[in-house]
Formats: sequence, C-alpha cells, structure tokens
Amino acid sequence: MKKKMLSAFLCVAMIAATLMGCGSSGDTPAPAEDGGATEAPAEDAGGETEAAEPSGDALVYWSMWDAAEPQAQAIKQSIDAFTAETGIAVDVQFKGRTGIREGLQPALDAGTNIDLFDEDIDRVNTTWGSYLLDLEELAAANDYEATANAGLIAACREVGGGTLKSIPYQPNVFAYFYNVDIFEEAGVTSVPTTWDEFLDTCQKIKDAGYTPITNDNAYISSLFGYHMSRLVGEPATEEIVKNGDWDNEAVLKTAQAYEELASKGYFSETIESNQWPAGQNTELAMGTAAMYLNGSWLPNEVKDIAGEDFNWGCFSYPAVEGGVDGTDASNYGAQVFAINAKSEKAEQAFQLITYLTKGEADALLSEMSVGIPADSSNSEWPALLTNVKPVMDSMNTRYPWAAGAEANADMTPIIIENFTKLCGGSLDAQGFVDALKAAGN
Repeated sequence: MKKKMLSAFLCVAMIAATLMGCGSSGDTPAPAEDGGATEAPAEDAGGETEAAEPSGDALVYWSMWDAAEPQAQAIKQSIDAFTAETGIAVDVQFKGRTGIREGLQPALDAGTNIDLFDEDIDRVNTTWGSYLLDLEELAAANDYEATANAGLIAACREVGGGTLKSIPYQPNVFAYFYNVDIFEEAGVTSVPTTWDEFLDTCQKIKDAGYTPITNDNAYISSLFGYHMSRLVGEPATEEIVKNGDWDNEAVLKTAQAYEELASKGYFSETIESNQWPAGQNTELAMGTAAMYLNGSWLPNEVKDIAGEDFNWGCFSYPAVEGGVDGTDASNYGAQVFAINAKSEKAEQAFQLITYLTKGEADALLSEMSVGIPADSSNSEWPALLTNVKPVMDSMNTRYPWAAGAEANADMTPIIIENFTKLCGGSLDAQGFVDALKAAGN
C-alpha cells in the first residue's frame, strides 16, 4: 500500500509552494487556523459577470485572503455576481494574513473607511472586539439564522460576550486526520475514542511498518493542550498556562502520557527537527505516517502531494481516563465577517455578508477551497471531507486555538520547544515540567 516516493526535488518544491500559500512570515510559520489553501490559482477567477468600478459609494471590504488563493477567487466571483444583481459596488481589498493582522487595527484607529472585514472567529471577536457592530437586529430582520449553522452562530455569540457580532463562513474543526488504508492494513477496524484504544492503534500501526504519529513545530502545542484539556477541561488548562502553574498534576500527567508514546517509538523519527509543513507534506501525505492532529483545511493543503487515491479519515482527540472532557470537545470554528461599528452602510454590508454565506456563493466557496459549507441548506460536502462531517456534527464543547496551550504568548515558544523534545525522546516528563518552571522563573 505504501506510496511510491516522489523525488527529493518534488518534495522541496511542494514544501516551498505550501509555505508561500499560507502567507505567513517569520521562521516559524503561523498555524493555518484559517484554513489557507495552497493550490495554484486559475488564470481567470473573475467569473462571467463584471464588477462595477469601486467609487466613493462602494462598500469597502478588507479580506484576510491573498488574491491568489481559491477562497479569494470564489469570494471575488460572488461579489461580482452580487454587484450585478444589486447594483451595490464593493471595493474588496485582499490583504493576506499578515496584512490584515498587522494593518487592520491601525486603520480602524485612524478612521479609515472600512465597512466590513473578515478573519478567524477568535481573533475578530477578541483582538478587534471593540470595533464590531452588534448584528442581532440585522440578523433578526433578515431571518439570517433560518439556514445558518446553529453551533457556529452560538460560538460567535459566546466569543462575542453573549451578543452576535460576527457571521461565520468556511467552518473548520481540529481533529486527528489519518490514512484509512494504513489503518486497514494494520488491522485497526474502528477509530480510537479512549486513550487505551489510541495506544493500541499506535502499536498496530507500528507493527505494520508505519510511523503512527507525525507533527511539526506549527501544531505540536495542540498535542499538549488537547491532552491536558481532556484531563481538566480547557478553562483550567488555560488558567494553568496563563498563571504558570507548572506544578499542577495535570501538566505532569500530560507529559507522562507523551513520554510513553515517545518511549514506544510512536512518533516520527524526525519529529524534533520537523519544521512545518514537513509533517503533513513529507510524511502523512506521502503515506509513511498514519496520523496528524490538524484542521479540516489539511486535505486541501496536501491533496496535490497525497494524490487522488489517498483515503482520508478523521477522529476526535481521544478521551482520557478520569478526564473532564470527551470526544465532543475540540477547536471548531470558522472565518467570520464583521461590520465596523462606524460603518455608514451597515445594512448593505449585512446584505453582502448574507449573499456570501448563503446559497450558491457558499457552495462555490466550499467547492473551490475544499471547505465545509456554512449554509445548512448546502448539505453536500467536498469528497475529501466526507469523514470530517460526523466529527464536526458531534461537537458540543468549543476549545480555542490549541486548546489553551498558547494562552500565554511568552510561554508558547518554550512549550513548543520542550514538548517537541519530549515527543522526540530527548526529554522526559519531569524534565519537561522542570524546563517550564525554569522558564517561568
């Protein structure tokens, strides 16, 4: 079943392409919590209708996507159709991840004319929460929630302090993605739902000659956060990380669980040196590793490497004995649209948001970006995400990004560095705890 290995040149090329596709900066790429895609854009993404020339009366929309990405192409095509149908001109500015994260707040502070913008659900509602318009009346007046994803609308209210201040699109969920063919070859007949079942699955995969688990520097903190959140719940995990409570029993228990995985040889031999996207591109997609904790954007990011015959599976992080949370808890969310509280075109902006998140425009975005549809009426999911749907549908408890592991920005690189060593076997559980305590001092 093993895939034929591609040449070293192709591997390097694909890694470089993915790095450019996610539009991150710095030595450590930002995790693709936004579901950034990596496929090459089509030559013409403008659709059949032509957009009106933006004028002083146009809606101004700042978007997180790079213009070359399929998400941007789908949105632009739908905006052109929206303008043709309504006569409302839209000045859409594709800023990219870095551009919007660094430029939006200064622009809003300076009074720049921006009617609406988008980004990740947590970032929009926390980092930029003070700039958001309350959307409750607009949503009610337009019966918006009739076909919206109820769970995500509830999540938007939760992160908005009990008020709807953003509208979700392109939903995503964080879970274990795996190679179904490897599972079957190893004799794994059902996905693990408990930690003991997970250990058994890993051993069977190793016995079959494959690497059970791969990861890399962009996502490895989630392993730490998810396990501890299973033990004590995400709010408690977040408090432990924020307060530097490294003597908490849950920290050592989490480290001991991963020390066991490392001692049994369940991690990639290169995990300590894996720089994103090495884990997903050169191990999971190439068919040598079986499992990778990541987001539902993953199949789209690696589909050109994995090939059409890759058989995708998905399961939620397993429950642990005596723990607080079960498999119905995870980071699930979406990109969201928000309207600037100072916008003078709020009704038109909400009209555009409704157009982009419903019906044909939502289906087009799902198809072009291999993403989850936001409109509950669009029941057909992309084929690559078939096994993701039951996981998404099972979610009841929402974790923030990395399940609280990155709640203290000063400690995040230290957690990543030492947890990577723990998974690689060069640091034991107590050594991991000691390293965090030393850094905290």
